Amino acid sequence: MKEFKKYAVLGILFILPLVAYLFFSRGVNNFVKLPTISEDVLVETNFTNALSNEKFSLEEKINLLTFFGEDVARKKVAAMNLKEKVYDKNRTFTDFQVVTFYSPNQEEEIKSFIYDINLTSDTTAWRFVEIDSDTQKRMHASLDSEQMLDEKYSTNYVYIVDKSGDLRGRPDDEDYGQMNGYNMAKIADLNNKMVDDVKVILAEYRLELKRLKAERIN
Repeated sequence: MKEFKKYAVLGILFILPLVAYLFFSRGVNNFVKLPTISEDVLVETNFTNALSNEKFSLEEKINLLTFFGEDVARKKVAAMNLKEKVYDKNRTFTDFQVVTFYSPNQEEEIKSFIYDINLTSDTTAWRFVEIDSDTQKRMHASLDSEQMLDEKYSTNYVYIVDKSGDLRGRPDDEDYGQMNGYNMAKIADLNNKMVDDVKVILAEYRLELKRLKAERIN
């Protein structure tokens, strides 16, 4: 009996680490990526950040795109949900950014929104872009989204666009069917869907960075 226990313990000590290794290595190889809904969706990629007057690009970034149009006062209320549930948790990731498009003559409301963000966080990874309504319409239309901009060229939806300019989302969501945008006004959608989806796409790129670093070393 003692011999059996001895070999059982030795077996556990040697076998369990092996099983764990195989499990995790299998998990990396079969890592689930956030599905691509539409490829190469952006009609424009280079903009100027209204906060700093600096040029920036949507290329080579994980972008969360929002459209405030002429309705910043109302859309910023919903966007505070995005800030608290998604932005604050991921703003330090190097290649992550939120981009808000808004129409001219909305500067005071944008300043008010920025002030609200800065009360508990910062805007280091949040870009604000003033563009005309027609450009906003073209940008949004290029996403090939089921949602439409309203009469003020705005929407409560936020869209994930990856480094290659592809729209990411859920093609077969249990509640919405194809989900290519996330409603910022619905905290449950952010908590139960977008938070997880952003984690997945960030983890996807972290794994890719690790792979590239390993290749350079070898």
